[in-house]
Amino acid sequence: MTLQEKIADLRTRALETLPKIADEKTLNDFRISVLGKKGELTDILKGMKDLSNEERPKLGALANEFRDEITGLLECKKSEIEAAIIAKKLENETLDVTLPGKKVAKGNRHILTQTTEEIEDIFLGMGYQIVDGYEVETDYYNFERMNLPKDHPARDMQDTFYITSDILLRTHTSPVQARTMDAHDFTKGPLKMISPGRVYRRDTDDATHSHQFHQIEGLVVDNNIAMSDLKGTLDTLVKKMFGAERKIRLRPSYFPFTEPSVEADISCFKCGGKGCNVCKMTGWIEVLGAGMVHPNVLEMAGIDSTKYSGFAFGLGQERIAMLRYGINDIRGFYLGDTRMSEQFK
Repeated sequence: MTLQEKIADLRTRALETLPKIADEKTLNDFRISVLGKKGELTDILKGMKDLSNEERPKLGALANEFRDEITGLLECKKSEIEAAIIAKKLENETLDVTLPGKKVAKGNRHILTQTTEEIEDIFLGMGYQIVDGYEVETDYYNFERMNLPKDHPARDMQDTFYITSDILLRTHTSPVQARTMDAHDFTKGPLKMISPGRVYRRDTDDATHSHQFHQIEGLVVDNNIAMSDLKGTLDTLVKKMFGAERKIRLRPSYFPFTEPSVEADISCFKCGGKGCNVCKMTGWIEVLGAGMVHPNVLEMAGIDSTKYSGFAFGLGQERIAMLRYGINDIRGFYLGDTRMSEQFK
């Protein structure tokens, strides 16, 4: 059998085999056996050395023609097999690719986070710095530095969770203020700060109390700070949070770390001061506590209370959010129910 006849025979067998192949592996094995370096066509062409100079070009042209034909058929067969695989997958998975995709629900920040950020923006606009602190604190910074020695009866109002006799979960963010006063250099300017964060107390959970809640405390210390500065600051805060028509009043109160101390009320935003269920018919709503920083607190921070004075205030984000949005149960903030969160997009 001549080399030309061998190529013709190989072509005949290849054309018979190709239509029967049904998978990619078998197709690749067939390609290697026919066109590979050790394939049948290569073996046939090894005999070219025995041909005359006139016969070699003819055989080479015939071999190239065969190679091109088989390569084209292999590509077509490969596409056919791939299409069959996709069709089978679509049939088995019963996926209608023409259907519209499912919408991905968009989340939103928790209402307490939104409230915190809004208050932070107000104070940043007034030149305050935001300072974070430790939730696990020492008795010294949490109580003693706030003018609450170990035998002080006011500690009972802030009973908390103790890890050891001296380590506890903080009851307010005031320790952040004490640590900031320790580090502040008053030769570079006044201290103006707020300290937002989570705090803990051993309260029995109900509609208005929780063993953990959020608080933002503010502190200003400088020369000649007066009660009028405090009132002006609080007036700006409540007008930004509750509306420009809101009024503020200060009532005498008691906190160990301030003297004098006040409770701050705002005119009711629902009835405008006429009396309703929100303000309990008084026309006023209590929102926060404040006062002038007690001289003892300043002195314990190494600050000369005869030269410097300051004011401090504290408010709860839950309290603000409940008032603004008519939320009647504080526990709703912590249950993780998306139906509540979705209301505040």
